[in-house]
Amino acid sequence: MTSLLRTAVLLAAATLLTLPAVTSARAQSFSADQREEIGNIVKDYLLAHPEVMQEVIAEMEKRQQAAEAEKHRTAVIENRATLFNSPHQVVLGNAQGNVTMVEFFDYNCGYCKRAMTDMLDLLKTNANLKFVLKEFPVLGEGSVEAARVAVAVRMQDATGKKYLEFHQKLLGGRGAADKMRALAVAKEVGFDMARIERDMGSDEVKKTIDEDMKLADALGVNGTPSYVVGDQVVIGAVGIETLREKLNAGQK
Repeated sequence: MTSLLRTAVLLAAATLLTLPAVTSARAQSFSADQREEIGNIVKDYLLAHPEVMQEVIAEMEKRQQAAEAEKHRTAVIENRATLFNSPHQVVLGNAQGNVTMVEFFDYNCGYCKRAMTDMLDLLKTNANLKFVLKEFPVLGEGSVEAARVAVAVRMQDATGKKYLEFHQKLLGGRGAADKMRALAVAKEVGFDMARIERDMGSDEVKKTIDEDMKLADALGVNGTPSYVVGDQVVIGAVGIETLREKLNAGQK
């Protein structure tokens, strides 16, 4: 079969995969017999050359990834102020840094526990890094309770230094995170426990968690950890080398 026909088959196959019910005006311009003949040609060719489907699927995935990346870029631009400069967020590292990384995390996420070392290493090695933490408690009521305590902790520590100690101990500790365990860690770090108990029920705590959850939804974040670097959304614990590459690209 000629290369021209092969190209036509590829295009037709891609169309069939992306548009299961081909009802466009162009398709309807062919007669019923012509459409049947085209369908038979495509079918016969694909049965004889099933590897073509791999090419079609790979192209589909490439296009879908590009579309998803563009969707993420648009969402980041539309939510830039809340994403990078919300008064309700935790900021670690250089608050005036020239590159920002945002992480959505859950205190009961095993991948977040392992990814914490990535964050710490990046903060140590990049003096220009502004690292923003967003509460995304999606793994049950214990996660929500821990997030409430964490926000109350943040309210007592404008510098973020004691908060980081709390964050490391709670996220890096063994067992499930919940209110009791989070309070125990806060006490160990030296926070005002009476104030934390009061602040946990405050509007600030509710606003912070609600804002983070809505922001994650707007960005299409559906798992933890997830990151935003520049105008890119990165889903999952991708490892420090990938994160470093994203940061380097964002600083150029």
